[in-house]
Amino acid sequence: MPTMRRCQRTNLYEVVAGVLYTTPAPELGHQSVSVRMVTFLVTHIQFAGLGRVFAAPTDVELAPDTVVQPDIVVILNANLGIITRSRIIGAPDLSVEILSPGTAGHGRREKQDAYARAGVREYWVVDPAAQTVEVLVLEHGAYRSRGAFRGKARLPSQTAPLPVPVERFCQE
Repeated sequence: MPTMRRCQRTNLYEVVAGVLYTTPAPELGHQSVSVRMVTFLVTHIQFAGLGRVFAAPTDVELAPDTVVQPDIVVILNANLGIITRSRIIGAPDLSVEILSPGTAGHGRREKQDAYARAGVREYWVVDPAAQTVEVLVLEHGAYRSRGAFRGKARLPSQTAPLPVPVERFCQE
């Protein structure tokens, strides 16, 4: 009887300010949160005719030396011109990062700075372990937190207002 060998997990690659970052592929809990968030965003943004929603892996070229793959990207109708056949070139209206043990530091610091430099208007940081979503809004070139929301709270988003409580999509 042949023996089964475990395959290696794949890695994800991003370049931020010319530095290559390698992270392990997300675990299933992370992907479960992502699928629920994408479902709500597609329903309330894309199906409503307000814009487009993309899920990872989607290359977003924020600058010539910065290509990232946010977990979820929202581009409203006014900015659909940044979508090409192969990638998004420019700042999306909303980038969503779902924290994982292997990516929390990278996603929280370098990518946040890259998003601010590129002019991404809104940035959500989803922490499945804490079951929170922090909403950051770009003001004068820097992000200001509108708070970390959980449970029955709804996100105070100007870009993607979802009429559902955080608990509906934030649990692993």
